[in-house]
Amino acid sequence: MTNHAAVAPNKLDGAVLKIAGVVVLGAIMSILDITVVSVALPTFQTEFDATYAQVAWTMTGYTLALATVIPLSGWAADRFGTKRLYMLALLLFTLGSVLCATADSIGQLIAYRVLQGLGGGMLMPLGMTIMTRAAGPERIGRLMAVLGIPMLLGPIGGPILGGWLIDAASWHWIFLINAPIGVVALVYAAFALPKDNAEPSESFDFVGMLMLSPGLALFLYGVSSLPETGTITTTKVWATMLAGAVLVVSFVLYSFKPRHPLLDLRLFRNRNLRIASISLFVFIIAFMGAGLLFPSYFLQVGGESTLRAGLLMAPQGIGAMLTMPIAGMLADKIPVGRTVPFAMALIAAGFFAFTQVGTDTSYWLLCGSLFVMGLGMGGTMMPIMTSALRTLTNQDVARGSTLVNILQQIGSSIGAAIMSVILTSQLNGSNPIPGLNDPKTGEPITEAGAAIANQHGAQLPLEPSIIQRGLEFVADSFATTFWVGFALVLLTFIPIAFLPRRRVASPLSADPSGDGGEDRTATPVLIH
Repeated sequence: MTNHAAVAPNKLDGAVLKIAGVVVLGAIMSILDITVVSVALPTFQTEFDATYAQVAWTMTGYTLALATVIPLSGWAADRFGTKRLYMLALLLFTLGSVLCATADSIGQLIAYRVLQGLGGGMLMPLGMTIMTRAAGPERIGRLMAVLGIPMLLGPIGGPILGGWLIDAASWHWIFLINAPIGVVALVYAAFALPKDNAEPSESFDFVGMLMLSPGLALFLYGVSSLPETGTITTTKVWATMLAGAVLVVSFVLYSFKPRHPLLDLRLFRNRNLRIASISLFVFIIAFMGAGLLFPSYFLQVGGESTLRAGLLMAPQGIGAMLTMPIAGMLADKIPVGRTVPFAMALIAAGFFAFTQVGTDTSYWLLCGSLFVMGLGMGGTMMPIMTSALRTLTNQDVARGSTLVNILQQIGSSIGAAIMSVILTSQLNGSNPIPGLNDPKTGEPITEAGAAIANQHGAQLPLEPSIIQRGLEFVADSFATTFWVGFALVLLTFIPIAFLPRRRVASPLSADPSGDGGEDRTATPVLIH
C-alpha cells in the first residue's frame, strides 16, 4: 500500500483500480436500490392491496437496517477482516434481493427489505475502508472521484431503471436484477480483494444496539399505524409508540456510560457538530420524506407510467450532479455558514411549487422545480457533513462520522414514516362511492381510490365527474402533505443560521492523541 502511494501519489494504479471495481459494483447495487424502489411504492399498494403508510415501510425498514449495521461494520471489520465481511455483506444483499422478488405479502416484502438493508448498510463503509487502505491517504481525493460516480448517478438512474423494469417486465425485476450483479461482485471480490489481516478491536455496544434499533422500529410502527386505526388511543398505536420512546430514551441515558457506546452522544458538546447534526437531521426528515412522494404524484395524479415517472425525476439528480463537486471545493475555502443558506433557499424555492400541485399542474414547472431542488441538495448535504467533522480531533472523527451517518439514516426513516402517514390520512378522508365495493376486501371504494384506479387503466362504471372529483381530492392530499414538508424545510433555516460563518482551523492535521497520526485514524472520515 505504502509503495503505491510513494511512487504515484496522484494516480490510481491498476492494483487499486481492480479493488475499486469491486467496491463500485457494491456501491451501485446499494445506492440504486434505494432510488429504484421509490417509483415502485404505488405498484406495491396495488399488488399487495396496502395503504401508502404500509408500503412506505419497504423504505423505512431498509433505512433502519442501514442505521443498525453502520456502527457494527467498523467493529466487525477489525474482528473478522474486511474481505470476509464485505463478501458476507454482498451475499446478504443479494439473498435479500432475491427473497424480495418472492414476497407474496407486504409483511414479507418488508422483512426481506430489512435483510437486504443489513447487507447494503455494510457495503459502503466497508468498501470505503478497503479502498482507503489500498490507495493510501495521499490519493483519497482521486479515490472519492471514483466512488462519486455511483453516488451521483444513483438519483438519476435509479427511478428510470425502476420505472423501465416495472413497465417492461414486473416489479419483481427491480430486485432480481441485483442477483447477477451480486454473483459477479462476489466472484470478483474473492479474487481481487487482498487477504484479511484481522486485528483485535474495541468492544461493541450490543446493549445500546438492542435498545436503539427496536426502539426506533416500535415508535415508527406506532406512528405508521395511525391512518389504519384513525386514533392514537388504540393499543396498537399508543403502546408501541410508548414502548419505542422508552427504549430510545433509555438508550440516550445509557449511552453516556460505556467507554465505546454505539453512538457517542458526548460529541454533541462540540458546538459545530451539534449544529450541523441538527441541521442535517431536520433537512433529511423534510426533504427525503417528501422526496419519496414526488414520483407517486406523477403516477397517481398524472397517470404516468413508472418509466415516465422515473424520467420526470431525473432533473433533480442532474441538478445535484452539477453542484455537488462545486460545493465540495467551496467547503474547503468558504465557511459553510455562508454557502449552505443559499443552497437551502434553492431547495425551498423549488419545493414551494409542489405545495401548489393540482390535476393539471405543468410538468415544465415541476421538472424545473426538481432541477432547482437538486442544485440546492448538491450544495447542502456534503458541506453540512464536512462542517460536522471538521473541528473534531483525529480520535473523534470515526465516532463523529458514525454519529452523523446514523442520524442521517434515522432521519430518512422518520421522514418516510411521517410523510406517508400524512398522505394516507388525507386520502382516507375521501368519500366512499355508494354501492361500489372492493372485490378483495368488501370495503367501499372511495372517490380517491376510484380516481387512482382509473389512472392505471381500471375501467370502473362511474361518471367522469366522480373520477375527476376523486382526482382533485388526491391532488389536494398531495399538496397538503407537501405543505408539511415545505414547513419542515423552512424550519431547517433555524439551525443553519448558527453554522460557522468564519473559517475554523481543523485539528486533524495535529495528532493530540499521540499515536503518530496513522492513516487508519483518517480512514473513518470516508467510511460512511
